[in-house]
Amino acid sequence: MASSKLHGRHYFPCVGLNLSSIPKRTFRHKKVCWNVKQHLTGNISIGNCIFRTAERAMLPSFNGCVGDVQIPDGLIKIMGYEEPTKGSMHHYSRLRGHCKDFGCYVRSLRLQNIFCNKETCQLLANSKLQGLLLRRLSSDMHHDGLCVILNQNRETITSLEFVNCKFSLAVLEVICNTLEMEGTQAHGVKHFSVKASKFLEENPASFPPKLVSFLSSRSLESLSLCDDHIGRNYAKLTLTALLDASSALSTLELSDNNISGWLSDFRCSSSNQALSCKRSKSLQSLRVLNLRGNNLRKNDLEDLASALIHMPVLETLDLDDNPFEDDGIKCLIPYFVKTFEHFPLANLNLKNCKLSCNGATELLEVLLALKYPLTSLSLADNDLGSQIAPLLGDFMHTSIRSLDIRDIGLGSSGFLELRINMPDVVKLISINISENRGGIQAAEFLEDLISRASELVDVHVGYNLMPSESLKIICSALTTAKGNLQRIDLTGNHKICQADYISALSEFQYNGESIVMISTSPSQDTLYDDDP
Repeated sequence: MASSKLHGRHYFPCVGLNLSSIPKRTFRHKKVCWNVKQHLTGNISIGNCIFRTAERAMLPSFNGCVGDVQIPDGLIKIMGYEEPTKGSMHHYSRLRGHCKDFGCYVRSLRLQNIFCNKETCQLLANSKLQGLLLRRLSSDMHHDGLCVILNQNRETITSLEFVNCKFSLAVLEVICNTLEMEGTQAHGVKHFSVKASKFLEENPASFPPKLVSFLSSRSLESLSLCDDHIGRNYAKLTLTALLDASSALSTLELSDNNISGWLSDFRCSSSNQALSCKRSKSLQSLRVLNLRGNNLRKNDLEDLASALIHMPVLETLDLDDNPFEDDGIKCLIPYFVKTFEHFPLANLNLKNCKLSCNGATELLEVLLALKYPLTSLSLADNDLGSQIAPLLGDFMHTSIRSLDIRDIGLGSSGFLELRINMPDVVKLISINISENRGGIQAAEFLEDLISRASELVDVHVGYNLMPSESLKIICSALTTAKGNLQRIDLTGNHKICQADYISALSEFQYNGESIVMISTSPSQDTLYDDDP
């Protein structure tokens, strides 16, 4: 068996197991059966056992096989086995024994690069892996070892995730080829993710055929290329691969990649009607589109509006952290007008998009006029000011269930307007009004909200410069509340922790735990920008 030398700060994987199928005959007697099942399901998972192995194997002096590393005697005893007599070796004294008896129940692994080798395959020869998360793969040796593991589990693998890895397109081609089931060109992977990794080719002219086939497969349901700095050329090639009519992708995440311009070919015109028809078929299953942090501008939003028409079941659109400003959001308004009767969006994230009150007002007015059935909206981290408050109050008359208006500059006057315009019955389940410098008006708004929103579960009111007398108002509201509140976050309001009613907060509980989050002392909080 090939040796595996561990060095640096690597750790052995945590594992997931299929416990229901473990037969009693696997264990030597009833006591052992009960103890080992308890060991696997709760107090001490098999992952702990393997982790303890890694503690020894990753020492710089280690130069052997991982399977031969000794398991601490104390851990063996906890599992229900007697400690071996002096000079003898128990079956479970080495990792190899655990892998032999329990490896067939392993369903998921998290592997550092050092474990991508033939020895890991031999230790888990009987496993039927469904999920793999790989970290720090960078060399041909790592990639070759991974392919051996994938080949051994290609009939069962459904989820594959890479974190902090380096790839060439040629390596991805080999991986995709390895995943193909014998005698077919299909694979069983449903979820594919590459995060915080690097693709070696900066501007490829095309993707290799096996990668294109993998991306356009009907098996693939979720694709995530997050924080990979892929640029718009990679994004365009990815989109081209997804335009195959057989694609069944439901979730596409291309966040934190700086892909401005990636949809420039998607603008509708009389000269590309055939291509538009093909696209409408290709994206008809997409439900979640995450384009967070991609430096999208006005022109990108124009292109996106054209593309969204061809996503008839899209439910979630995340545009967080894109500086397209008011002109950009105005490009999306025609999309809402065209789609609200047929396939309306449910969740919209416009956090930190450099919107002003004018742009947000135009959007909210259109949504209100259409009675657009949004259930979740975020306008957080946009400088909207108190002038937006009356319209937000009106918007709370709609079907909205989750509203994030953190740090939009409401001020005390904005909270007062929210109270005036808020409906008698509020359908909200979650709201974030933190960092709005609301003072006592934030507490009074919270009091009115709690009395009107019987379904309210989660409230964030942190860092609002609330004075100490706010706590009496909040306690009064909680005493009469009829809802199902599970959390009220008041952290960062330094003066509240000095109030006389601070001890009364402990009586407000949900499932035996306090629902109010508050600092016990001002020193526990990071100073907010507006704190003196």
